[in-house]
Amino acid sequence: MTLTLDTKVGDLVLAWPQALRFLEAKGVDYCCGGHRSLQEACTVAGQEPEAILAALEALPALAPGTPSPQVWLAASLTQLLAHIEATHHAFLRTELPRLEALMQKVLGAHGANHPELGEVAGIVQDLSGDLIPHLMKEEQILFPFIRRMESGQPGEACFGTVQSPIRVMEAEHVEVGNLLVQLRTLTQDCSVPADGCATFRALYDGLRGLEEDLHLHIYLENQILHPRAVAMEAGVRA
Repeated sequence: MTLTLDTKVGDLVLAWPQALRFLEAKGVDYCCGGHRSLQEACTVAGQEPEAILAALEALPALAPGTPSPQVWLAASLTQLLAHIEATHHAFLRTELPRLEALMQKVLGAHGANHPELGEVAGIVQDLSGDLIPHLMKEEQILFPFIRRMESGQPGEACFGTVQSPIRVMEAEHVEVGNLLVQLRTLTQDCSVPADGCATFRALYDGLRGLEEDLHLHIYLENQILHPRAVAMEAGVRA
């Protein structure tokens, strides 16, 4: 694949998996914004498109055996769903409560000197409030339907077509992405202030890890799972 400024970012990451961490570090949205061209995605992120393109072209290939999103193109959708649940859903159910507890400790100790922490705490609560019901909707509605469809027994669904819950899930992904952008701005890219304690650092390290995991999580769903599910349904109905 030849990279150009017109290449869609979602396609770019799939063809050049070595680009994933680089784009993450540069704040270029490859998950919710995977439909954008590299030119547009860089502009939105405040990055120079030509410089990003040149850097991408210079990236070394992944070492053999390094995990890559490409593996999920060949796997069954049932396998991909199992991976998402066991890896990303499980991570969120463990990490969100841990971060909320850390947040309250940091807010209590440093809130007076860092008033922005009140807003950070609000966003952490919003993320948890949005994501936990979102996971349940995927696990109870969308994912079982996709599994049945792949097994050849789709049955009837109240939503008519798989595209209906997918649209809802992707709209909620956008909301989560917006919260992550706000979080990055408020924390200055999770930069711990000079007077920050070890708990403060643990919180910001955790928030950075949460963002990275969510970006990959959403990428796998928006750019691989959902298009494959839509294509499968079209094949079944043809």
